[in-house]
Amino acid sequence: MLSLRYGTPAFGLVLERAAEVHFRKFNSVVVCGARGPRPRYPRVWKTDKRIGTVSKSQKLVKCIKDLSNVKEEVYGALDSFVAWELEFPLIAVKKALHTLEEEKEWKRIIQVIKWMFNKGQGKTMGSYQTLLTALIEDGRVEEAEELFGKIFSRYMEGLPRIFFMKMISLYYSLGSYQKMFEVFADMEELGVRPDRSIVRMLSVVFKKLDMLDKYEKLNRKYPPPKFEYRYIKGKRIRIAVYPDDNIEEITQRNSGTDELEEAEGINSDNEFEEEASTGLDQNVLGDAASGDLEVV
Repeated sequence: MLSLRYGTPAFGLVLERAAEVHFRKFNSVVVCGARGPRPRYPRVWKTDKRIGTVSKSQKLVKCIKDLSNVKEEVYGALDSFVAWELEFPLIAVKKALHTLEEEKEWKRIIQVIKWMFNKGQGKTMGSYQTLLTALIEDGRVEEAEELFGKIFSRYMEGLPRIFFMKMISLYYSLGSYQKMFEVFADMEELGVRPDRSIVRMLSVVFKKLDMLDKYEKLNRKYPPPKFEYRYIKGKRIRIAVYPDDNIEEITQRNSGTDELEEAEGINSDNEFEEEASTGLDQNVLGDAASGDLEVV
């Protein structure tokens, strides 16, 4: 028999074997079919459920939805909502804005975005676009023009096309054709290619004002495409474009949620690309936006 006295080699061998058995018992790995290998005993301090951004955004919407339109009351509720946050909950606020936009709560969107800007947070192109849309939908034309002027003067060469589209659609619905021509002239000067809906609205206005020379020059520079691309259920599909589309359907839909977006300018027809590139150095409006236009 082996001597198991302390300090003997046999005693050390037994301790080594016991340690190996203990290591295999408490550090074995169980293979999980969904997430792969994981430890048998999860760490207890990570099992507590934490409130996520979705529930935070829902709580924020519920907190401000039934309030009055008084600025101090809404701002006070928002301040109390983020009072115990270590960092500004930007993601939760953006999700709350998306929920309010789906419910068409335009006044609440304006109040939340202005409060967020006062905190120095969330000054992105998406927030500016949401605020501009809310101001237009709420009928605050002067504030929308002021916001567009500030954004245009600051991000002149990098301003997305969607801002020009919203302002042109606004002026078209209001009948302010002079301002509509000025925005389109800025687009041409910056090299921003207009959407097909913008070209159609301008064509209608030129016909209405008997500016047939401008109408012909516009159609020569931006001819109607034979095909356009739309994203339907995540798939890029090429469909034919018919020249007798109704202008009212184009102006009624929201240009910010148009499925076409940037893909409509991509045309596989080489003739269309050549025709569109020949007139880029010519100004379509000419002196239309210089102030000598009589609007009837």
